[in-house]
Amino acid sequence: MNHMQAMLDEIYNEVLPLLGEGRVADYIPALAKVDPNQVGIAVCDLHGNTYTAGDANTAFSIQSISKLLTLVLGMEIYGDALWKCVDKEPSGQAFNSLIQLEMEHGIPRNPFINAGALKVCDMLYSRLATPKQRMKEMMCKLSGNAHVTCNHTVADSERMHGARSAAMAYLMKAFKNFDNDVDDVLDAYYFACALEMNCVDLAKAFLFLANQGKTLDAKHTILTTTQTKQVNALMATCGMYNQAGDFAYRVGLPGKSGVGGGIVAIIPNHLSICVWSPELNDTGNSLIGIEILERFTARIGKSIY
Repeated sequence: MNHMQAMLDEIYNEVLPLLGEGRVADYIPALAKVDPNQVGIAVCDLHGNTYTAGDANTAFSIQSISKLLTLVLGMEIYGDALWKCVDKEPSGQAFNSLIQLEMEHGIPRNPFINAGALKVCDMLYSRLATPKQRMKEMMCKLSGNAHVTCNHTVADSERMHGARSAAMAYLMKAFKNFDNDVDDVLDAYYFACALEMNCVDLAKAFLFLANQGKTLDAKHTILTTTQTKQVNALMATCGMYNQAGDFAYRVGLPGKSGVGGGIVAIIPNHLSICVWSPELNDTGNSLIGIEILERFTARIGKSIY
């Protein structure tokens, strides 16, 4: 049996006893209904191989992994001008903090906290006629799955419990750092969070971040080499909510998580990996997902450090 496949199977079986130690996100009622007893792993390498274990083909709500999608689109369209409206520093605060946004005059600390992702969506709304369609098309194209869809039940659930996100948008508007109608931008933001993909889809979609910004067939350049380095750096410093330091210590890879239980991580010049398990730890990251990634990098002996 292939060494990579055997390793994924071993890790999958090792982490199953951890089921029940975390809890699914319940502040979005639609996510609270997800079966917690699921674990998926998918690895895509630069040789075109894909390896899977467990529930790797089960679709789930990508949630804040979509912030990586919106950032890439924003960098594609705006280049360095993006950073006039969003900073590049770790927040050290909750991902939905209003206090930090107020103190820093409406400039979000980074594009992976909620305020930052909202501002990037606002910028996309200024340039794209149909931002939701563009987001969906990009994920379909990058993943090779033409059937990526939005779970409108999840999007509606987020909208109904989205007062804090609206407050962030209006606060940025008060500081003249938000240009479009708040409800329109929130609609696009919730749409992106409610996209449903599986581990294989996501590992394939973000493989270009392991390939210096190019798709595997080298026919398309999604980001420049410099931009790809920048995105990976932001993932390493800001991609895991308030667990970025612990994740760097334990796993040692650029990663982006979502409260749906997914985590995408990158080994530059080698591979991308997506893990998923809906039960979260206290920082809102997949408890089993981080355990899988820690065991994975320990076994293969690779990290960015």
